[in-house]
Amino acid sequence: MRPYKTGLTLCDRGRATPGFTLYAPLFGRTAWLLDMAGEAVHRWALPGNPGGYARLLPNGNLFYAAHTEGGPPFQGGAKGGCMREVDWDGRTILEYRDEWQHHDCRRLPDGNLLYAGWEKMPVEAAAKVRGGLPGTETGEGMFSDFLKEVTPAGETVWEWHAHADMAVEDYPLHPLCPRRVFAWCNTCVPLDDGDVLIVLRQINLVAVIDRRTKRFKWERRDESWGHPHDCQKLANGNLLLFANGMNTAEPHPHSRVVEFDPATGETAWTYRDDPRNFFYSHHISGAERLASGNTLICEGSFGRIFEVTPAGDIVWEFVTPHFHEAFFGDKVNWVFRAFRYGEDSPEIAGRVRL
Repeated sequence: MRPYKTGLTLCDRGRATPGFTLYAPLFGRTAWLLDMAGEAVHRWALPGNPGGYARLLPNGNLFYAAHTEGGPPFQGGAKGGCMREVDWDGRTILEYRDEWQHHDCRRLPDGNLLYAGWEKMPVEAAAKVRGGLPGTETGEGMFSDFLKEVTPAGETVWEWHAHADMAVEDYPLHPLCPRRVFAWCNTCVPLDDGDVLIVLRQINLVAVIDRRTKRFKWERRDESWGHPHDCQKLANGNLLLFANGMNTAEPHPHSRVVEFDPATGETAWTYRDDPRNFFYSHHISGAERLASGNTLICEGSFGRIFEVTPAGDIVWEFVTPHFHEAFFGDKVNWVFRAFRYGEDSPEIAGRVRL
């Protein structure tokens, strides 16, 4: 849909989850904190376009990745490079740079950083990759993903490389995906036991990497997800996933948010619109389960952030009015992810009030 109306469009205060919503429009240089009325109560200036999103840490500081000019020889809408923690007033606490970082990065409880990056794929590994659009490799060949955990001083303490730690021939690219990248990681979630939950968009894969062996200890592929994003583990052990719905067999493309049991594959909850094609973001996007049991959803392609009840009722909705020129020339209001923080949460801790 074309967003004719921006700003706050709905707030059912009796059913919406009170708090502050954080988001950073892609191709903009600001992270915004909104109250329930959709008014900005705080903002942070970024040194470059967001390399994905910004997130508040339990200490109240902001952690984000920002775009830098170096890196791979292709465009990527969530390319970062400069990972930085800043305080409430924007003063830099920590900065770490890797020009090839993209999409996701996390500040760990021990102070280390976990992040996804791209790297040149060895020719022999690239030759094993099946699927994708023939002839769409870059002039330098194919690229693939890596994950790294580094200390604040830059020492690598753990790493994983898709081309070496996966049997790439067993994971063909979707037939409509360019062959410039295998397999396009957009999510890396540190789990309590040290393992890492990832989403590989181009092959419709969600998996858990065993930290010790670097092999998958659990995985699921589902073409109906349509190049998914933002998988996360819930307190009940289930996984929550934004299924974008691109390049599927559905006659009417649409997105949905799915909660499922990773042990059985059984779906516990689904949100889709009615009619279903009224909710569709072919890329980016995410969802967050709130303490109230409601779910905050980011329909990234339209800059739409909304909250739904378990029954699927929309109780809060905001469309960002901030449009910025993307790398292909169009002006967009894309949002990669959004987060809701309670007034008395550690992240907010009363710094602003509802």
